[in-house]
Amino acid sequence: MGALAEDRKRNVDQAGRWAVTLIRHGHRMPRPVKPLYTLALRVLCGVDFPLSINPGAGLRLAHGGRGSVINANTVIGSRVTIYHGVTVGIAGKGRLDCPTNEDDVYLGAGCCVLGGITIGRGATIGANAVVTRDVAPGATMVGPRAIAIASTEAQQ
Repeated sequence: MGALAEDRKRNVDQAGRWAVTLIRHGHRMPRPVKPLYTLALRVLCGVDFPLSINPGAGLRLAHGGRGSVINANTVIGSRVTIYHGVTVGIAGKGRLDCPTNEDDVYLGAGCCVLGGITIGRGATIGANAVVTRDVAPGATMVGPRAIAIASTEAQQ
């Protein structure tokens, strides 16, 4: 199954399907046309998702990812779910490193993932959590200071 087919299968709402379709088709367009796709994503879908990001198959933008802002240097793995109002990007002025989201990551509504950190495979970031440190695979992060409340990996 191709990336677009898997994306469309995982996006149950129409807004998510439109957004991932624009993202996947935008990657195939010639460079002069790409800004039009980025503009369409912002205007029609309400998501700032630069086409320099090449997400893995199975991207899910729940509720169309409305209000989400994703930095152009972010790495997004396969089967990542992004809810509305999510911010993924740099940690501050002068810091240009961006997060890496491994496979099967869940980013809850309104969360912020900032800086050159890695969100481990299968991790869950709860709604409105602010994450500025690496997240272990399978961990669940919640709260404004994002503390770990559970992990499927053995604690060391």
